[in-house]
Amino acid sequence: MEYRQFGNLNFNVSAVGLGTWVTGGWMWGGSDEKEVTEAIEKAVSSGITLIDTAPIYGFGLSEEIVGKTLRRLGLRDKMVIATKCGLEWDESRKRIGHNLTRGRILEEIDASRRRLETDVIDLYQVHWPDDKTPVHETMETLDQLLHKGVIRGIGLSNFDVSQIEEAMKIAPVHSLQPPYNLFERGIEEKILPFCREHHMAVLAYGSICRGLLSGKFKAGATFQKDDIRAYDPKFKADKIVQYMKAVSELGRLAGRRNLTVAQLAIQWAARQPGVTAALVGARNARQAEENAAAFNGELADEDFKQIDQILEKTIKYPVGPEFMAGPAKKHGG
Repeated sequence: MEYRQFGNLNFNVSAVGLGTWVTGGWMWGGSDEKEVTEAIEKAVSSGITLIDTAPIYGFGLSEEIVGKTLRRLGLRDKMVIATKCGLEWDESRKRIGHNLTRGRILEEIDASRRRLETDVIDLYQVHWPDDKTPVHETMETLDQLLHKGVIRGIGLSNFDVSQIEEAMKIAPVHSLQPPYNLFERGIEEKILPFCREHHMAVLAYGSICRGLLSGKFKAGATFQKDDIRAYDPKFKADKIVQYMKAVSELGRLAGRRNLTVAQLAIQWAARQPGVTAALVGARNARQAEENAAAFNGELADEDFKQIDQILEKTIKYPVGPEFMAGPAKKHGG
């Protein structure tokens, strides 16, 4: 495992982080608590020191599982815990809304600390922009939490450059969490250069593109209604074939480096200039172990060139991650 300094903050993180959206089950067709707990245990024992979660992931369940697992292992102080704020849900859990008001943030931070069984959140991130709440209200609240020592760093997720710049005028921004993987590379043009220039840590989420880069799926794959991939255009019949061709060729390249295609995708994301860590989820211990071993075979410079050639040849109609940010905000991200 590689370890890197987290932007300009005084701590290091593993280059592969454990994303825990799937841990909560919501929008992933459910999850098995025993298996996702074992995934956290294996990730930690395999050298992962960064765990990213959010209240919306299972409506608090993901945070609870992370919290009680780390407490039982006695490893809280050795881990960097990142969570988020800004999404709320109604009693039916069917309607998700944005809320970055001061009152909501203060309510959320207390709830997250309780569920995570920790006094201090290492990284507190705004999950999605909220155009109904003034930016200054949100950022001033986060700045106050920072100065009180309740959080160690402020992060933004799913923000564009103009939104980051506006937030930075009010409070420090230590990190950004954007979607980024071999099939979704939109941040390379503006966002990654901006983060490098401002020494911001970047946590790339979706490193294996919701499993599309795992090598497990074939054309015609179907998903339950409560699985986000049922809404992802990449998995539709008219789009998935090109991605499967790419995965097949990437898999052959990965094999020459003693990597799985998922490990190749994770290492590729983590090695991009400006990326601090690649976040990837795990349903069970086997997946967690595979993800953590993404650096066991090293990609050479010529491999990165060949990867670009494979993508250029196979992906003729690329689809981005924009579907996750629909008007009704059905999906967590």
